[in-house]
Amino acid sequence: MLKRLLDSAKPSPAAPKNIHKAKHQPVKSNYESQPVDIPADFLLDPPAPDVTIAPIDFKTTPIPEYAGRYAVIIDNVLSPDECATLIQLAESSVAPAARGEGGAAWSPAMVNIGAGFEVLTPHYRNSDRIIWDNQELVDRLWARCLRAPGLGERLALIEGEEGITGKGRRTWLPPPTYKFARVNERMRFLKYGKGQFFRPHTDAAFGETVDGKEFLTLFTIQLYLNDSQGAVGEGPDLIGGSTPFLSRDESRRVDVHPKAGRALIFQHLGLLHSGDDVVEGTKYTMRTDILYERIEQPEVDQQ
Repeated sequence: MLKRLLDSAKPSPAAPKNIHKAKHQPVKSNYESQPVDIPADFLLDPPAPDVTIAPIDFKTTPIPEYAGRYAVIIDNVLSPDECATLIQLAESSVAPAARGEGGAAWSPAMVNIGAGFEVLTPHYRNSDRIIWDNQELVDRLWARCLRAPGLGERLALIEGEEGITGKGRRTWLPPPTYKFARVNERMRFLKYGKGQFFRPHTDAAFGETVDGKEFLTLFTIQLYLNDSQGAVGEGPDLIGGSTPFLSRDESRRVDVHPKAGRALIFQHLGLLHSGDDVVEGTKYTMRTDILYERIEQPEVDQQ
């Protein structure tokens, strides 16, 4: 199924006119989607083969200055057929009014500039995108990830880890404590064609307050939906498109290559990375985040 999907992949037709205006001015973000019937058994059976996890030990890599920062590679989260189904479900989530010419589901990816606005910056971020909010599906994906040994225990509570959370607002107190709440319902599906890329950046945290409780994302989940030659050797059409972690001067790197069903989970804070240029073929990924509830530290009497 995935091969048929990739064989039919073509550059997206022109996006709606309001998207193209973003080349010159900010546009209001609109992430509405239409209901999608998710197969009742989709992702509910255990994957085969078993899910595996491999931490990236930065101190043994060309960027040892990142030692202690959190990044893991999880393989076999989805099968290739499940990846293809996930792409098709995402495409079916796009409402008719949001489609481009000829009913195209994919639109140019934009950059969030805050206050509910985005701007198109193709010199910095050049790919197509579908945004789909669906908590049920995200929960199923996360349940698959949790089959990786030790992952759930490691990410359940982030306590006293300034390298992940930052110092917090009250710098005289210990770093804030964060308790796992859920994976963000917002899925950003990305399609990179030949010559497309995402230039070096660090991922920004998303925060919200609900019923007086503060929530913040601390980790990115990057799910790869098709194979690359960099991961599996000759065979796939996709060449390039790795996710490199980069030194600050961008002269040294550690590459994570796309592989169908592979998830890369890494902390937002302090990990410079990019989406390398696609040399041949098409790359499909999905990105979301892990949301935590902030547990306030008690005030300490300074007298």
